[in-house]
Amino acid sequence: MNDAPRTPLYLVDASLYVFRAWHSIPDDFQDAEGWPSNAVHGFARFLLELIEREKPRHIAIAFDEALDSCFRNELYPAYKANREPAPDALKRQFGHCKALCSALGLSVLADVQYEADDLIGSAIVAMRGHGYRGVIVSADKDLSQLLVDSDEQWDFARGVRWTADGVPARQGVLARQVADYLALTGDAVDNIPGVPGIGAKTAAALLGHFDTLDALLARVEEVPFLRLRGAASAAARLREHRAQALLCRQLTTIAVDAPLGDSSGHFVRGPADAANLQALCDRLRFGPMTRRRLFDAVGLDFAASQVPS
Repeated sequence: MNDAPRTPLYLVDASLYVFRAWHSIPDDFQDAEGWPSNAVHGFARFLLELIEREKPRHIAIAFDEALDSCFRNELYPAYKANREPAPDALKRQFGHCKALCSALGLSVLADVQYEADDLIGSAIVAMRGHGYRGVIVSADKDLSQLLVDSDEQWDFARGVRWTADGVPARQGVLARQVADYLALTGDAVDNIPGVPGIGAKTAAALLGHFDTLDALLARVEEVPFLRLRGAASAAARLREHRAQALLCRQLTTIAVDAPLGDSSGHFVRGPADAANLQALCDRLRFGPMTRRRLFDAVGLDFAASQVPS
């Protein structure tokens, strides 16, 4: 048995950090064409802090290519229907953020049918067989379902990391139960209804006893006999909404078979593109300090880039 430490593969939930910058940074920043660029500025700062601190050798940045639809909308049209469509100004900045990652030599994951979570899940599962452990850079609670063994999830903004062993204290269930738990409780953020009347404590208690949603539904007649407040009504709700619970589980389960493109290089950091990076910095009107940090972070000679050709 090989007990050698696994190589970390950093998997970044880009959309979370782009949206955070979009909402938290004033739109005083504009690109060369007068469009807002605040989200790109904030995302660039985040990327710089990550690269400077961790110096990751293997890293992939996952984006939501289809901001308003994915395969889950085909299963349940109301999925995320509670969210306002992304404005053109934000969509434009997502494109700049992807271009920035590529110019820095970072692998970009995006697909029209799969969300960033699915791309992260597919990458972490695919790379485990090659000796990697995942470091998921995101605060999204859904992603905890992917954690096994030495994998970590990292809430970068709060500086908090946890493994699968830390999930019960955070969410009340085991990492492998997170999708079933959310299928029962629902997820208001994504407009997933869950089973009406089944709250967090009840869902955690039911999964603590039955282990999985499938076992719970198969043995639902046992539920009224549990020492659980409202057990009889919970059983009735589970019987009535069985199909909805199973549908919700399809929505809350992260796909691990999304297309990743050519992953044969194991998402190793590639060479940065000085010309493209310089052009992006000009287009986005980055200041000299940000430009220098970007060049330095990926081993490019900043002074040489400023010499007119």
